[in-house]
Amino acid sequence: MAQSLFKLLHARGATIDLVANPQVLGLAHRMPEVQTTWPLAIPHGRFGLRTRRVLARTLRDRGYHWSIVLPNSWKSALLPFFAGIPRRTGYTGEWRAGLLNDRRRLDEQRVPRMVDRYAALGLEPNDPVEAPCPSLLPSAEGAGRAIARLGLPWPGAPVLGLCPGAEYGPAKRWPAASFAALATAAHARGWQVWLFGARGDTQAAHAVRALAPDCVDLTGKTTLEEVVDLISLTSAIVTNDSGLMHVAAAVRRPLVALFGSSNPEHTPPLAENARVLTLSLSCSPCFERVCPLGHTRCLVDLAPDRVLASLAAVAGEFTRS
Repeated sequence: MAQSLFKLLHARGATIDLVANPQVLGLAHRMPEVQTTWPLAIPHGRFGLRTRRVLARTLRDRGYHWSIVLPNSWKSALLPFFAGIPRRTGYTGEWRAGLLNDRRRLDEQRVPRMVDRYAALGLEPNDPVEAPCPSLLPSAEGAGRAIARLGLPWPGAPVLGLCPGAEYGPAKRWPAASFAALATAAHARGWQVWLFGARGDTQAAHAVRALAPDCVDLTGKTTLEEVVDLISLTSAIVTNDSGLMHVAAAVRRPLVALFGSSNPEHTPPLAENARVLTLSLSCSPCFERVCPLGHTRCLVDLAPDRVLASLAAVAGEFTRS
């Protein structure tokens, strides 16, 4: 979602360098707007003062004139402050008054979507916000290398990509049995099915494969660059509301996104060929990691047949196979 901000800045001639956790920096390698990446490897929950100061000295020598801080934590505002970057922009957050000198008040009515909130930081406070859709550029050579490394045959049939995980928690995950029903329907049509996800999604993928063993499990076996490249080979994607949902949308694959505890108006997939499914129960969106009522009906009651119908609508090839 931050790429929309990069696109706005790049269109105005800015040279963009990106500091981020190395686990996600791979995405920037598929963003033509980003020139240089700087990894900031600090484990979650750690302060990492020395690591921040070491990187800050390097950034100071580069002579940056503007930094935009996307996270709202005070720790994330330390780096540009230590680096002496003259203009330091970000939303007013926890204890950041002395760290940011271009603080913005978040107007949730003006910028309801997360992508708009990021993009607005690259504009003047009263400018209208029109966030361009993200668009990652996959590499055909990268896809070939990934297939060779993973020992996969080059797809000889359409591929349905499934993303059964969601790091946030189980209240965002469609049941494994439902994903398996979708996989079974795809296999009956002659499609291959690939399961995408990080190492933390392996358990969810195993639960799907236990019911649909012909699926190819790629969870935890790919870099983010490889995920972008391999998703580009799919004919359609079905995914929970997760990071991979945004990746698939940015690769412009036909997409069905399943929302339970989260709000599709806040973080929708940003692509014209994406369809959102949500039951809009009275208890959702609750934004909880685990269903507070203990039933997760917002996803359990979302029938595979309904998802199949949406899949056919966004990927007509699915009905012809």
